[in-house]
Amino acid sequence: MSIEQQALADRLTGEHAPVPDTLVLALDGLRIGVRSNSGTLLARLAEYFAQVVSAGAVDIELLAIESEPVALGLDYVDWRREAGKRGRKDSCFDLPGARVIHKVRTGMTFLQSDAFRIAAGPCLANDNQVINFINNQYMNWLQQQGWLNCHAAALTVNGRALAMAGFSGGGKSTLMLHMLEQQGTAFLSNDRLFISQQQGQICAAGIPKLPRINPGTIVNNPRLHTLIPPLERAELARLPTDQLWELEQKYDADISRLYGPGRIDTHSRPLAAFMVLNWSRTSDQPLQVERVDPGRRPDLLAAIMKSPGPFYQNSEGQFQTDTRMFDEAAYLRLLEQVPVYEARGGIDFNALSSRYLELAG
Repeated sequence: MSIEQQALADRLTGEHAPVPDTLVLALDGLRIGVRSNSGTLLARLAEYFAQVVSAGAVDIELLAIESEPVALGLDYVDWRREAGKRGRKDSCFDLPGARVIHKVRTGMTFLQSDAFRIAAGPCLANDNQVINFINNQYMNWLQQQGWLNCHAAALTVNGRALAMAGFSGGGKSTLMLHMLEQQGTAFLSNDRLFISQQQGQICAAGIPKLPRINPGTIVNNPRLHTLIPPLERAELARLPTDQLWELEQKYDADISRLYGPGRIDTHSRPLAAFMVLNWSRTSDQPLQVERVDPGRRPDLLAAIMKSPGPFYQNSEGQFQTDTRMFDEAAYLRLLEQVPVYEARGGIDFNALSSRYLELAG
């Protein structure tokens, strides 16, 4: 810990003393303690992470300070966004062994280092960013253990994981929620999936973040209708299909409330298959599913790989840069041991749900 880090930590925490309580989250291999000056925020986080709330000793501690936006006066540099993403989102300031990440749109500020993990600003108004910060600690730990980050959703069937990737707006979350209608399935992850070879088999680990879904997914799935009031849902249903699916207003899908208890899997599982959604709403072709070799399909591999992002700090204390290239060979070494399928043609969630479960046996 440096003097600079301590000074930044002091400015972010200010005079805001944490309440006595600590929220303990027991993830698969890592225990995170969350403290805050807001009991309301801790209660909200405890409800969100109910499946992994625990007690006892922790491996790392995180502090969330509810306050006005904190102006640190740093020379931030914008983090380059991925292809297809628009607008400024994150900006960063690096110092030895630490990074400050500022959320341009909300005013939230985060200090990430081995010594400090602090979120400061209007946390209650932006609790989703605090949730992401907590999950980033688990994602950092997984990647430091050699797990690879995938832009994928996943569920488990009889203890085995089925993953689904796709380009932005491709419907991976929608497909996963359709498949949850089948008995014996459980939610594993929505948008980040980590894969690794463990004891001779390829395994998948999910992140405890609820699916955040668009109105188009909700309107077309009766199970999800309660997420939007009836009158608003009726108005959305009258929109042209293309316009409906392009809406970016997000809703949290509470899996336990919507699908019942016991439908969230919080452990890493053997990976049975990977489905890449390369279909299109404008296609007039029938749905086709074919096994592919990702080593011969760099376009599909690109849909699977995911950058660790600005919060990632490796085991040597170095932070991710927005120009670092993917280690494609590392992904291929794992994926060549797992059946990978491509879905193309027209979008048909019901048909693909059944087909994928059949392929996975």
